[in-house]
Amino acid sequence: MDAAVLARENALLKARLAEVEATLAETQEANRRLQDILRAAQREKFGKRSEKLSPDQFNLPLEDAEFAQGVLEAAQEKAEAAMQRARGEEPRKPRRNRGHLPSHLPRVERVVEPASTLCPCGCGEMAKIGEDVSERLDVIPAQFRVLVTRRPKYACRRCSQSVAQAHAPEHVVPGGLPTELFIAWIIVSKFGDHLPFYRQAEIFKRQGIDLDRGTLGNWVGRACFHLMPIINHMKAHLRGADRIFVDETRAPVLDPGRKATKSGYFWAVVADDRGHGGVGPPIVLFHYASGRGKAHPLKFLTGYRGRFLQCDAYQSYNALTEIERDGGPWQLVYCWTHVRRRFVKRFESDGSPIAEEMLRQIALLYQIEKTVRGQDADVRLAARREHAAPIITALKPWLEVQLSRIPQKSQLAEDIRYTLAHWPGLIRFLDDGTLELDTNPVENQIRPIALTRKNALFAGNEVGAENWAMLASLVATCKMSDVNPVDYLAATLRAILDGHPQSGIEDLMPWRYDQPSSLAA
Repeated sequence: MDAAVLARENALLKARLAEVEATLAETQEANRRLQDILRAAQREKFGKRSEKLSPDQFNLPLEDAEFAQGVLEAAQEKAEAAMQRARGEEPRKPRRNRGHLPSHLPRVERVVEPASTLCPCGCGEMAKIGEDVSERLDVIPAQFRVLVTRRPKYACRRCSQSVAQAHAPEHVVPGGLPTELFIAWIIVSKFGDHLPFYRQAEIFKRQGIDLDRGTLGNWVGRACFHLMPIINHMKAHLRGADRIFVDETRAPVLDPGRKATKSGYFWAVVADDRGHGGVGPPIVLFHYASGRGKAHPLKFLTGYRGRFLQCDAYQSYNALTEIERDGGPWQLVYCWTHVRRRFVKRFESDGSPIAEEMLRQIALLYQIEKTVRGQDADVRLAARREHAAPIITALKPWLEVQLSRIPQKSQLAEDIRYTLAHWPGLIRFLDDGTLELDTNPVENQIRPIALTRKNALFAGNEVGAENWAMLASLVATCKMSDVNPVDYLAATLRAILDGHPQSGIEDLMPWRYDQPSSLAA
C-alpha cells in the first residue's frame, strides 16, 4: 500500500479517535452534571444532605436513636434493680446529671415518710438525723384563667351629686375576651413557635374554650395596629446602621381569583454588631413584597444611610450599587458560606481535590475569625491582615491556574468563575473589622419564617403577609436580645394602651425591655 495512502488513513483514524474521545468526554461531563442536579434535588429534599436545614432539624435522626437508648437503659435499670432485690441488696441509685433548675421556678414540696418511725428493737420513736432531697422538673399544662376587673363606684351620702369611679382601662379588643398577655401568647405561638391559629384553637378546645381561628386572627390584627409605632421606630434604627445584612425567602399568598397561591417574598434586613463587640442593638425586620425583582430592595432600603450591604450574589442587589445616596453607593459584601456550599457539592459529587483544597482554605479563614469573634473591630482587622490576607493573596492566582487546567464546561469551572467574578465583594472583609465573612446573621433569622410557612402553608392575603412580617420581626428581635417575647409584647401593648408618649418610644424597644426580676434570677 502506498505510504501516502497509509498516512492519510492513519490521520483519518486519529481524527476519528479524537472525535470519539471528545464525544465521550462531553457525554461523561453531561452525565456528571445530571448527577449533580440529582444530588442537588436530593440535598433539597432529604435532611441529611441539606445545608438549608436548621441544626435542630439535623438532629432529628439522633432523637430517634436517643429515644431507643432511653428504652434500653430503662429496661436495664429495672432488671438490675430486680436482681439486687433478689440478692437482698439495697438498689443502687442511678447517677444522673440533672444540672441546676432555675431558682425562680416555684417549689412544691412533698415529704415521703417511712411506713413506721418506731425502732424495731422496741426503743420507741426514732429521731430524725437528716434527709435526702431531690429536685425534678414538673409541669402544669397550659392553664387558662379569667381575669375579673371590678370598678367600684363611690358616692357622697350627703349631697348625692358626686360619683367617683376609675376609668375603664383600654383593651386591644374593647369589650372583648382576651387580655394583652393572652394575645401576646397567641402571637408568639404562631410566629415564634410555628403553631397556626387552627392548631391553637384545637389546644384551647381541650380546655373547654371554643375559639375559632378567625377570632384569633382578628385579635392579632388589632394588636398589629397598636404595635406599628414600634416597628416604625425599629426601621429608624436600621436606617442609621453602618452595615446591614439582607436576604429574601418565598412567602406564598392566597390568590382567590385563581383558587391558588401566588409567590410573594419576605425580605429580611438585619443589623447585628455583636460579632465585633458593637453597641448597636440587634434588629431584624421583614418586609413583604409581591416579587423578587430589584425594585423591591430599592424601595424598602430608601433612606438607609449605611455603607455596607452584606448579601448573597443575587443580581437584584447589584442595582443598589448604582444609586446615588448620601454617603455614596452601597458597597456589597459577599458571602463565603455561599462559595463554600458550591465546593462542598463538588467534593461530595466527584471527590474533586481542587474542591477539597478550596474547602481547606476557607476553613482556615473561619478558624481565624473564630479567634477574634466578639472582639473590637480594630483587633479583628489586625488579625485578618496578619493571618487571613496572605491566604487570600495566594488563593486567587491558585484558582485562576486551576481554572485553566480543567474543562471549561464543567460545573467545577463554573464554581471557580463564580468565585472569581465576586472576588472584590468576598475580600472586602479585609478592609473593615466590622464586616463578617458570611450572611449567617440574616439566614439564621429566615429559617423560622420557613418553619411558619411550612405549617401555615400561605398567607390569606397581602395585608396578612405584611402583618406576618411585622409580628415575626418583633418576635425575632426579642429572641436576638434574649428577651421573652410573650412578656415583652404583653407589657408593650399594655404601655401603649395606657398612653405611653410617642416621645418615649425608645423605651419600648425590645432591647430596652427589662425582664421581670423573677425570670431574670
